[in-house]
Amino acid sequence: MIVAELSGNHNGDLQRAKALIYIAKQAGADAVKLQTYTADTITINSDRPEFQLHGGLWNGRNLYDLYEWAHTPWEWHSELFRYAKEIGIVIFSSPFDLSAVAFLESLNCPIYKIASFEAMDLPLIRGVALTGKPIIISTGVINDEQIQEALDTVYATGNRAVTLLHCISQYPAKSESFNLKTIKDMQQRFSVPVGLSDHTLDNTVAIASTALGAVMVEKHFTVKRSDGGPDADFSLEPEELASLVNTVKTTQKAMGQVSYQNSDKSQCHRSLYVVKSMKKGEYFTPKNIRSIRPGLGMEPKYIDDIIGKKCTNNIAFATPMKKEFIDEQSESLLKNKE
Repeated sequence: MIVAELSGNHNGDLQRAKALIYIAKQAGADAVKLQTYTADTITINSDRPEFQLHGGLWNGRNLYDLYEWAHTPWEWHSELFRYAKEIGIVIFSSPFDLSAVAFLESLNCPIYKIASFEAMDLPLIRGVALTGKPIIISTGVINDEQIQEALDTVYATGNRAVTLLHCISQYPAKSESFNLKTIKDMQQRFSVPVGLSDHTLDNTVAIASTALGAVMVEKHFTVKRSDGGPDADFSLEPEELASLVNTVKTTQKAMGQVSYQNSDKSQCHRSLYVVKSMKKGEYFTPKNIRSIRPGLGMEPKYIDDIIGKKCTNNIAFATPMKKEFIDEQSESLLKNKE
């Protein structure tokens, strides 16, 4: 499943938000995701040092200003959900508090995503789980014990529809930070489907994660990075999103299943052929039977059992070797020479 994360890339424009949903649909994404919060539901307006951001894309902003800039107005949600349904793409959201859960339930949100920084907010997770809807939990800032706590919170409500996303909460994230082998460990340790929330600048990590069994890839996208916006610097443009969709889905198909059955390449593999015309009663020797291509004759492993025995009938040049050509009662020419 490819989830196109719209996030704050609407840049405060409802029509741009709808255009992004259309882009996700055209690119072949399976779903588009919003984020449902306001600055007042996610933080408070304080000038204390711990509310100031230092370094990275949002250096110098305080948390309240960042979220006031980046949030998707709640009054847009109904129109965005309506439009997504109209053009035929799944739309869902990340709620950041219980008021957002209640609001999204009024829109019949089909899936909920818990963001990495909310993944230790067990009351929020419980509130989402009680909807009975599928839940996706990003794990960018929680450890294995906290992941288990989040899962136990969901399971306690009777909801078992959980997917975990391996995530590195850097913006943008470096490929070498991902430790993608964690995906397989998460699958085995927690016995749930595992996907990837990817904030890198290209599609390499997403493709590699698919090869490791990731069932979902979430990626931010925008119209043009040069337009700016809260998340533009680590978001894909439309052509890149389409490339992600095509490559991930091709990789997923190529993974297939465990199989040692190869397709029939009988013209290409080797087999035993009569390479010199023979008369009934002649002995098979390395001069009249060889391992060559194509593969319509007996397997080459039988050549030592055939050499030195008589043929049962006349055999034309270029005839694929068959078991019935061998006189099993004949004494080996090699034995006679001994």
